Order: sequence, then C-alpha cells, then structure tokens
Amino acid sequence: MKKQTVIVTGASSGIGLEIARYFLDRGDCVVINSLTASKLEQVYNELGAGENLAMVAGSVADKAVGEKLAKTAIEKFGSIDVLVNNAGIYDNKPFLEVTEEYLDQFLNTNLKGTFFTTQSVIPQMQLQKDGVIINIGTPLVYHAIAQSPSTAPIASKGAIHALTLQLAAEFGKDNIRVNTVAAGLIRTPMHDEHIDNNAGLHLINRIGEPEEIAHMVHAIAKNKLISGAIINVDGGMGAGHNL
Repeated sequence: MKKQTVIVTGASSGIGLEIARYFLDRGDCVVINSLTASKLEQVYNELGAGENLAMVAGSVADKAVGEKLAKTAIEKFGSIDVLVNNAGIYDNKPFLEVTEEYLDQFLNTNLKGTFFTTQSVIPQMQLQKDGVIINIGTPLVYHAIAQSPSTAPIASKGAIHALTLQLAAEFGKDNIRVNTVAAGLIRTPMHDEHIDNNAGLHLINRIGEPEEIAHMVHAIAKNKLISGAIINVDGGMGAGHNL
C-alpha cells in the first residue's frame, strides 16, 4: 500500500496519540495536533521525531489551525490522504445548569473544530480525487444514559454524526469518504482511575483501550468502500449493557 499522509487532531494523549502511533508504525506520514505546544512537543519526541512526523499546536476551534494543518501536510509530505478529527472535550452537567458560555465550549471545539478542519483539507482531497475523513463520535448520541447528564457535549457530537452523512453525500463524487467511529468508554486521561467501575455499560463488561479505536480508524482509512458510516467501537454499549 502507498504511504499516506494522515492528520490527527487532539493527538497528545489517549485515542489521538494511539491513532498517530498506529499509522506511524505502519509507515505512513503523520501530522499531529494538540492545544498545548509543550505537551505536543513531548509527544512528538515520544513518537520518534522522525522524518515522517510533523506537528502543529493550537486549538482546532480556531479556523486558522485547521488551515495550518493542511498547509503543513502538503508542504512537508505532498498530500492529505486521511484526516482524523479526534480533538474533543466532554463533561457532565445537568441540562438546567448549562449556560450559553458552557455550551459554546463544546460547539466551538467539537463541532466547529471538526467542521472547519475538514473544510481546510477537502480542496486538496478534491485535487487528488481521493481522501478519507474519520470523525470520532459516541454511541451516547442515540443511546442516552440518565446518570450521565451531558446535553452540551452530546448535542455537539450529534451534530458531528449528522455532518458525517451530509459530507459523505456531498463529496462522494470526488472519491472522498467520510465516516464516524462512535467510541465507547475508553481508558484515556479524560477519565479517572475509577473508570473500570463502569465496565458494565459495555456488553463485554470491560472498558475499551485506545489501541482498539486506532485499529478501526486505520481499517476505515484503508478500506475504500466504507463511506457515510457511523461505526460503533463500544463493546456493545450501543446495543445494551451488562448490569
């Protein structure tokens, strides 16, 4: 298979870091992004700081960061084959306590970040007549849990699921594929050490590992027939629970 250029947002820890590592280990070129420059540089070095790796720090909520990611990928590696919109934030807050400012955090980072970073890479993918965008979503969009009040982040993730289908329809003619991986509960720094207490939310009765999301993202990137799909990688959470 030809070497691909992959952009991964939110790559300084957890799922994003493992996605970046997975593609790098298989010989692809990767541009990593994270909000904090010092943390990103640390990960850049951890991943080997090799010729197949580049980095762009900044918040994807800022449209200019997506534009810089696209520019860096083209200038350094000559193409943009895969965009993984992984950068995102999540928090629990009861609906009646949600303020406009609080909601905007999720709309800006999760939705606008995904929207405008994607907008930045599509023109290059159109030139190539090839490309794939993989968003990170959640089964909580259509499988609500009363004990996890999270209307603000879930509204933003639901918009990403909807955006996935519309983009797949709009750019299918250009051989650009768009998909979402709906990740279950994954062991990342976003969760505390008690995450295993929630294993029963998955039918397989264990928490997922970041590498398992990376496996699926890589598989989607390489399989040219998958588009417009929301794919659960959630231990069965979207289907039910083991309580």
